[in-house]
Amino acid sequence: MRYHLRLPSLAVAAVVLFSACSPSGATTAPSAAAPSAAAPSAAAPSAAAPSAAAPSEAASGAASTALGIDDGTKLTMWTRAATEARARPLVDAYNKSHKNQIELTVTPTDDYQAKVGAAAGANGLPDLFSADVVFMPNWTSQGLFQDITSKIAGLPYADKIAQAHINASTWEGKQYGLPFIVDLSVWLYNKALYRQAGLDPEKPPTTLQEFADQARAVAKLGGDIHGTFFGGNCGGCEVFTWWPIAWADGEKVMDEGGTTSFLNSDENKKIYSTFKSLVDDGTVWMPDSKTETGPTWTSYFQTGKVGIMPWPATTTGLAGDNLKLEDVGATPIAGVNGGQSTFVGGDSIGIGRDSKVPDQAFNFLAWLEDEQAQVDVIAKGGNVVSRTDLANNQYSAADPRLVMFNTIAGQGQTPFALKFGQTFNDPQGPWLVLLRDAVFGDASKIDADNNAINDSLQP
Repeated sequence: MRYHLRLPSLAVAAVVLFSACSPSGATTAPSAAAPSAAAPSAAAPSAAAPSAAAPSEAASGAASTALGIDDGTKLTMWTRAATEARARPLVDAYNKSHKNQIELTVTPTDDYQAKVGAAAGANGLPDLFSADVVFMPNWTSQGLFQDITSKIAGLPYADKIAQAHINASTWEGKQYGLPFIVDLSVWLYNKALYRQAGLDPEKPPTTLQEFADQARAVAKLGGDIHGTFFGGNCGGCEVFTWWPIAWADGEKVMDEGGTTSFLNSDENKKIYSTFKSLVDDGTVWMPDSKTETGPTWTSYFQTGKVGIMPWPATTTGLAGDNLKLEDVGATPIAGVNGGQSTFVGGDSIGIGRDSKVPDQAFNFLAWLEDEQAQVDVIAKGGNVVSRTDLANNQYSAADPRLVMFNTIAGQGQTPFALKFGQTFNDPQGPWLVLLRDAVFGDASKIDADNNAINDSLQP
């Protein structure tokens, strides 16, 4: 069980984990100059949390069916702009097929957490609202969602739902959320460049060392071709794409409660030293990698000039004048010693604490995880499903990459930490300091930097 003192106010940081939340936001090819856009870092104002406890399941209505109630109730839902393109088709499909009707409110991403905080203080939370999955521990600890533990258990497909989002939405043994929008991290590689470098395009790396070796082989092509790229001034980018390397080996990055960091372990030091060696020998696209703060980190692969790099699990928007879709290879992120894993990011969704119609709200959540929504809306749109048994569906079956994306979701993790934003996403936070010292600076500072991370994670 996770233990934590309940905070007196809604303490949330308005920072966006670019990689885990919205991979589609950066598709413009980089210019020769280093990107000038900075990751958002402003802190959202706090709002006093009401003293009343979140409604218990017993008080929420005993007449609920396993799939909730569809009786024509008007429901309110909030989400942030970064997820609108994925959220709106789901709401539209639900409204067309149900008596209940959802009114979706989309808020600018940078304003979303402040809006939720103000609503919490005024007892005005909507029936349904989503949250970046890494911020769910903060919001569940504040009692902003209703307990849906038994409702989830009653779903006929409960054991088929990927557990990472549910685990991140669990507080003191109770479950408050389900997967809404799933984003994953993988390795993408350029098959055309692999062929030019004498590599077998059907044999992607299965260890971190193979990743490095293949990147170096592509870099030897010279000219404007680069072996790999990563967002070296973006803490969220490396949370999203480097932590799965450790997880693939069965290693941890934090303790279960999210208050102790293991980011100075031998495993993690090996990860940093591998990327540092790629920087030092010119395999990494520099100086762009060192200065990339996040907004355009995905765009470098689309230039067709990068051999292999971490990327969100999507092929949407990849094809263009510089890169053919058939030349895009995809493989799970591997560990130092092998294995496979991914960062399960995106948004979770739950029933607002102030909702008076929780059974009707749960009807949407039950439908969301049902085959109709997962296949006919999510998979049809080329996105990752949250049901492991639906990984190979009629839309993904034609593309092995999509099947892999869906399958790897069941092997991924979502980190749990109440102070996640200020520690790992904030550009002034201690994780970015460790990352840059380890890869671009003085690696002897890693242990001291990890102590600063531990200080930041404390309640």
